[in-house]
Amino acid sequence: MEISIKPIVTEKASILTEKLGRYTFRVSPEANKYQIKDLIEKLYGVKVTRVNTINVRSKNKSRWTKS
Repeated sequence: MEISIKPIVTEKASILTEKLGRYTFRVSPEANKYQIKDLIEKLYGVKVTRVNTINVRSKNKSRWTKS
């Protein structure tokens, strides 16, 4: 299984990094916490203490057009 991982670079993510030392990534939904931890440690050469995950639903799309 191929796990894709991309860092999230937003204003909120930057604040979390500066104040709390937390980093945010967009990861494949099939990956579990142990796989994410191993991948981050291999890619960046750091010691990961904890992994928090969240599933974010997409927003509903609606069109406001005349019918």
